[in-house]
Amino acid sequence: MKHTISITIVLVILFLLTQVIGLKIISNYISVKEVVKEEKIIEDGKEIVRKVVVQEEVFEELPYGIERPAIKEKTSYIQIISAMVIATAIALILLKFQAMRLWKLWFFLSVFFTLLIAFNAFLNQFFSLILAFIFASLKTFRNNAIVHNFSELFIYGGLAVIFVPVVNIMSIVIILFLISIYDYIAVWKTKHMVKLAKFQARVKLFSGLLIPYGNKSAILGGGDMGFPLIFSGVLFKTYGWNAIIAVLTSTIALAYLLIKSEKSKYYPAMPFLTVGCLAGYIIIKLIF
Repeated sequence: MKHTISITIVLVILFLLTQVIGLKIISNYISVKEVVKEEKIIEDGKEIVRKVVVQEEVFEELPYGIERPAIKEKTSYIQIISAMVIATAIALILLKFQAMRLWKLWFFLSVFFTLLIAFNAFLNQFFSLILAFIFASLKTFRNNAIVHNFSELFIYGGLAVIFVPVVNIMSIVIILFLISIYDYIAVWKTKHMVKLAKFQARVKLFSGLLIPYGNKSAILGGGDMGFPLIFSGVLFKTYGWNAIIAVLTSTIALAYLLIKSEKSKYYPAMPFLTVGCLAGYIIIKLIF
């Protein structure tokens, strides 16, 4: 086991909380509205078009006019994977040149906007703005384990609300497979993701769960929480809270990885989490 039993349990529980809170944030952005649609019927041998009012679940707009990416569900995986590759390249460039001011600015803005969107699921825009600013500032400039991990519980829900409406199940499955391959290469082959994680942990500007104990830390990258949540969020659009099954199976997959992993070794989590996500999807399809 890579970490102590107690730390492993805490890490798994925090992951589970992140996924459940994320689904709650997603659900709070969905509302039922009446939509007027045209319906074609055949009457007395003639085709007649009439307007009918139907109820549909729609995603509400993001606070302060924040726009979701204008991408199509079927091809959304192309833009999302491209954006991730570009973001990673920028992060590595900032790491190489030790551009700490730019790193802090990027980190602050990312945390601020995702928390703003997440808090807006529970509070009005003004209080969401104030809380997001406070936690983003503390996380960037006066960080500690409690502030860091508490904010992590909400960040990925805010991120998921941006992408879930523009992603379908096929796209997110493709994303999971591609991210799993990338994670494997980045951790075990090129090892640039390990360097990036160590740098983030050292400067206390880490994207993901970070639990210090003794003279080391237990970490779980932001992508390892964000992509499974987007997957379960996409399932939520069709299956509602039955999507929690995928959350539970991905949590089990993470627990298995942490139990089987060895000390002082880094492991790509996404291949395991992808298996957990897909297992949950299969179970949902068989039951519902």
